[in-house]
Amino acid sequence: MKDSTRESLSYFGLYAKMLRVKKEITPQAVSFGSDKQQYFLYYEPKHSKSDKVIIWVHGGGWNAGTPKLFDFVGQCIAKYGYRFVSLGYRLSPKNKYPCQMEDVCHGYQAAITFLQQNGIDTSKIVISGPSAGAHLSALLCYSEKVQETYDVDLSPVIGFIGVGGPYCFSEKDSLSVRLLLNQLFAKDYDRTQGEPCALLTKSKIPMLLIQSKHDGLISYSCAERFYEKAQALGIPCELYSVVDKRDTHSWYTAGMFLETRETNRGLDQFFTWIAHL
Repeated sequence: MKDSTRESLSYFGLYAKMLRVKKEITPQAVSFGSDKQQYFLYYEPKHSKSDKVIIWVHGGGWNAGTPKLFDFVGQCIAKYGYRFVSLGYRLSPKNKYPCQMEDVCHGYQAAITFLQQNGIDTSKIVISGPSAGAHLSALLCYSEKVQETYDVDLSPVIGFIGVGGPYCFSEKDSLSVRLLLNQLFAKDYDRTQGEPCALLTKSKIPMLLIQSKHDGLISYSCAERFYEKAQALGIPCELYSVVDKRDTHSWYTAGMFLETRETNRGLDQFFTWIAHL
C-alpha cells in the first residue's frame, strides 16, 4: 500500500484515539491579539520536573487546527513534567502568509512575557512544531529576516525540534502540499520569502529534525536538505528517522503524543534530546 494511502486511512484511528485522552490538566488560555485564533494555552504540570519550557506551534496544513484541538499534546508533555505553551495563529486561506508568521512571533513574545509575569524561568526555552508548525517555528528560530522584521529576541531559546516539516518547497511536492501552499500564499507572492531552506541563517540554536521516510505527504529529502544546509552553516543538528510502525505523517507528527515513551521511540527521542540540552 502506498504511504500516501496509508496516511489518508490513518485519520479515523487517530481522531478516535484523540477523543479517549484523559484531560488531567486544565490549561490557561491567553489572548495576544483581537482575532479569536490569536491565543495560546499554557499548561502547568502537576509535578514540574524541569526548568525548561516547551513552546509548541501546532500543525494542520496552515488552514486548520487550534491549540484546543491539540490539547492532547499539552496533556502529554505536562504529564512528563514540562511547562508547555501551545501557540495559535490565523489560518489560511482567509489569512495569507505572512499573517501566520506574524502571529507566531507575537505569540512567542507574549508567551515569554506571560511566563515572566508569573515568576517562571524563561532562560531555557525549547521551540517545537509539527508539519506546518515545524515550518513556522523553523522560520522563527533560523531566519534573521523574520527575527528582525518582528523584533524577536531568541536569546532564551536553547533548542528547536521540527517534526515532519516542509522546510523546502519543490515542484516534486505532493499534490496535497502544493494545494496547501497555494492556499497559504497569495498568487504573486515570492515563496522563497516563506521558505525555511531559503531563509536559513547561521545560528547557535541546536536543532533536531524528526522525519519519516514513509511520511506519505512530505518528502524525506525535504528534511535532508534542511539538515545539510544547517550543517554547512555550522548549526548543531541531528536528523532522526522515524522507526515506529505508525510512521505516516499524521501518526508521527501528532499521534506520537497519544502514546508513551515506552511504546513510541520517536516520542522518547523527543524527550531524550530535550533532557540533554
